[in-house]
Amino acid sequence: METKLTLRLNENVILRAKNYARTHKTSLSKMVEAYLDSVTKPDQEEKKVAITPLVESLSGVIDLPADFDYKKEYLDYLEEKYQ
Repeated sequence: METKLTLRLNENVILRAKNYARTHKTSLSKMVEAYLDSVTKPDQEEKKVAITPLVESLSGVIDLPADFDYKKEYLDYLEEKYQ
């Protein structure tokens, strides 16, 4: 059930928020709802990490050997980059 809410905000904040919402193809109502939802969630829900659809679609794209040492590979990359 959706309920109407009236807020009093600084006019400049409203203008910036409307611009932000427009460029991100959302509404002020959805932005406020998402914010309020995020700050009022119980502690248990905060500990769960949500995986975005993009990250989920990328999972399993690369097959690496079980003994792959990403720290060594990154160090090698940096050494080569800054020689």
